[in-house]
Amino acid sequence: MVVPERPVFSTRASKESDWRLILVVDVSGSMEASVIWSALTAAVLGGVPTLSTHFLAFSTQVVDLTDRVDDPLSLLLEVRVGGGTHIAAGLAHARSLITVPSRTLVVVVSDFEEGAPLAGLLGEVRALAASGAHLMGCAALDDAGAPRYSVPVARRLVAAGMPVAALSPLALARWVGDRLRGELR
Repeated sequence: MVVPERPVFSTRASKESDWRLILVVDVSGSMEASVIWSALTAAVLGGVPTLSTHFLAFSTQVVDLTDRVDDPLSLLLEVRVGGGTHIAAGLAHARSLITVPSRTLVVVVSDFEEGAPLAGLLGEVRALAASGAHLMGCAALDDAGAPRYSVPVARRLVAAGMPVAALSPLALARWVGDRLRGELR
């Protein structure tokens, strides 16, 4: 009888990314400056080998632009800024992409001026928070880098389980890095 001391498994399939980042970006009419930095941030984070980066653009409908993440110029050319805001629809689509909540980062970039009933948005945030996904709401930034967002809605989102902050692309990258390192400890 032969008993292996160290069994080895190999496959031709590529290893799936350890973490999933889902950027949910508001592309309504008031969001132009934030869309640009979101696309650049997605391209940078898309290069992290242990991170699978998704890019969902939304106004009143959701468009998945994940296949463009590695090319920020192509991504920006595909985004059509304008229209209303339905954050809950963007979060519902993000939730449908989650397979391992504890290893998923959902980042919403918006001015939080929800055009649909607020109850739907709060319900999506509660569902994501209850699933164990890591949530972050990033306030829209104007051309000078100053935050511009609905403070009353942001307060309600925080109470529902999603922290909200005004983050530069560098600060957002640090937040993502902190989450990744936190899992490794």
